[in-house]
Amino acid sequence: MDADPSGSAPVSASAESVRDGLARYAARGLAYAPLSLPDMFFASAAAEPAAALVDFLGRRFSYAQIAAQARALAAGLQVRGIGKGDRVGLFLPNIPLYLSAYYGVLATGASVVNYPPVWNAAQLARALAETTPKLVITVDVRALLDEVTAARSAAPFPELAVGRLAAMLPPLKASMLALSGRGGQIRGPRTIPLAQLLAAEEPQPVAIDPLHDLAVIQYSSGTTTGLPRAVRLSHQNLTANARQLEAIDPWHGGHATMIGVLPLATTFGNSAVLNRTVFDRGCIALLPRFVPREVLHTIKRTRAGAMPGIPTMFQALLDDPGLAKADLTSLRVCISGGAPLSAPLKRKFEAASGATVVEGYGLTEAAGVVAVNPLDSAQRPGSAGKALPGTRWTLLDRADPSRPAPAGEPGELAVAGPQVMLGYWNDPAAQAEVFSGDWLRTGDYATADADGYLTIIDRLSDAIASAGTTIFPSRIEEVLLTHELVREAVVIGIPDAFRGESPKAFVTLSGESFETGESLRNWLNGRLPANKRVLAVEVRSSLPRVPVGKLDRTALRLEEAERARAFKAR
Repeated sequence: MDADPSGSAPVSASAESVRDGLARYAARGLAYAPLSLPDMFFASAAAEPAAALVDFLGRRFSYAQIAAQARALAAGLQVRGIGKGDRVGLFLPNIPLYLSAYYGVLATGASVVNYPPVWNAAQLARALAETTPKLVITVDVRALLDEVTAARSAAPFPELAVGRLAAMLPPLKASMLALSGRGGQIRGPRTIPLAQLLAAEEPQPVAIDPLHDLAVIQYSSGTTTGLPRAVRLSHQNLTANARQLEAIDPWHGGHATMIGVLPLATTFGNSAVLNRTVFDRGCIALLPRFVPREVLHTIKRTRAGAMPGIPTMFQALLDDPGLAKADLTSLRVCISGGAPLSAPLKRKFEAASGATVVEGYGLTEAAGVVAVNPLDSAQRPGSAGKALPGTRWTLLDRADPSRPAPAGEPGELAVAGPQVMLGYWNDPAAQAEVFSGDWLRTGDYATADADGYLTIIDRLSDAIASAGTTIFPSRIEEVLLTHELVREAVVIGIPDAFRGESPKAFVTLSGESFETGESLRNWLNGRLPANKRVLAVEVRSSLPRVPVGKLDRTALRLEEAERARAFKAR
């Protein structure tokens, strides 16, 4: 049996040894050889040391610079006794430190726990209690340190290492940060500057089993209860997904620049932006948060060719007055995920930008991406595309998931492949519920055509049971989004004494519209079957969002439940 090409000495892997190992597996018909994340990263750094890995607001960091800091951090963590079996939390926005911390922690054999930087103190405290990291790494941004301080008062808190944002910024922006007062003070018990963790010596080699060793604990965007699940992803899950994404990219290998505005601490950003770009030896134009005008400026400045995003981002870019004058001629493709992409939004953004918007599908439990439409050829609008190479899928009967769905009928999508998770963190009951043999039950209701293109209808848990009829919210949302004034739409089921549940819609409108909820309800119901009409349409100035930015259906359900309780208490 061939030696594992990535089973030892991750911090000293050469580009040649990793590529040769992958080639040996490919020659045996195994498309995705075991590969650890440190080996993937350090091989790319060895191959292209001087190439830019990160463009951060105009300041560039090479592969060699990020790799040097990752090694120094790994060595420092090992001095503190952190290694295999331990966990280190990252509470970081999209900054260069995220990359060196991510790969540095993994080089010790420890696991990364991603805590999205938009979380509040209560969310952070709950996740810390659940995952018990030995150390948390953050940055001296007041908004983050305020949440850390509050979380410390709610739960036991590990040692905290704080990086300096000013050290990563271009000089002028660093001066502006100092004047703005947005920086935070590094203080508090068991708190140290990150610089104290860095060691001058090389880290000790660590044997990593890519197939079975835990690399990342990644929180999902939430369940119907509103609580996210902690997903265990192996090194192989994440490196395989990076390689699957490269395999479908007709422009791979060209040192291309990708816009990195999706949070790297979320699954979509971690897989589709970070690991995929590192494997391809490209550059990430990194943005700490989504500001439409800054995204437009960065595309022009860096001549970026790709931008993964979510539908609400593309809508916000359309709404920005600067779009009309923006130079987006370099932008070839935008991959949309995280939520359904409406046909009107796809058409409008493609017309305004000149780029192709490609819809895909994925979930945290499958390391990010499962399916995507072709990037450079004919697509199927409304479809999530075809499964990535090495990914199998089936449709299960909704009434009896032990059987396949009847031929030609929708069913629950189940997938299998190298990107499918190890399981949930300390939640064997939930893990048993989602696995059926090798199949991961996605909880999404889907159809497939004769060519294998998947169309996601809705989450099974979002389906509305109304007087014996199953109503899928996405079908109503699609109709609403054809209205010229409707900007965003979310439909949920609310209690109905007669029907059990009835759909209610929430919308935001474009411009200075004075359209009322009642007029929109009348317009909408005139286009729906009688048994699927909405009870009401509520017009809002904004709609709640989950950390990655997609619309939060669960928050609206909780609001409606509280409203119903208050009404009964009168």
